[in-house]
Amino acid sequence: MSELVLHGYWRSGTSYRTRIALEIKGLAYRQAPVELRQGEQKSPEHLARNPQGLVPALETPDGVLTQSSAIIEWLDERYPDPPLLLGDAARRAAIRAMAMVVACDVHPLGNLRVLKYLRNDLQHEQEEIDRWSRHWISEGFAALEVLIGRHGGRFACGDTLTAADCHLVPQFYSAQRVKLDCSPWPKLVRAVENALAEPPVAAAHPDRQPDAD
Repeated sequence: MSELVLHGYWRSGTSYRTRIALEIKGLAYRQAPVELRQGEQKSPEHLARNPQGLVPALETPDGVLTQSSAIIEWLDERYPDPPLLLGDAARRAAIRAMAMVVACDVHPLGNLRVLKYLRNDLQHEQEEIDRWSRHWISEGFAALEVLIGRHGGRFACGDTLTAADCHLVPQFYSAQRVKLDCSPWPKLVRAVENALAEPPVAAAHPDRQPDAD
């Protein structure tokens, strides 16, 4: 098998969720850090990999893949054991729904390029920007608390780590960075804490990456 190479950034939520998936699958991969703070994501070299100028990009036997949620689904199809989308059609839909709350409705509003626009172009103060992030994370977490109540077990959707946990854990990390009080969502917090206690998820934590500060 050709080497898997992850072009990402240690603190990026999308890179983090991709690492979790790779670690759960037990796949060997090499990290090629992209320093977002220095603008390396906009370099010609990286734009050739990902024309959006974003992370992650994953070099695979099938070519370079982008968009973390798509990468996670590719991993599940290419390396199906253990599955990240499992169960019947209804359960797989529930897993995807939880993942998409994060990937579509929460994370994009706290993406680095959005926060830089708020700071540099719209001249917002850092506390205003953090309040913006806390608001949108809270909206998503409130919905996820209900969904976890319906479908959760030890983790976000049952007693097995799934793609929902791959998305939820990094978003929780982002919530902590902006000092969001997560006590209103105890089911969500418990699911995240249980996931973080699992060795593959622990190995993917930003602080344990080679490019971490």
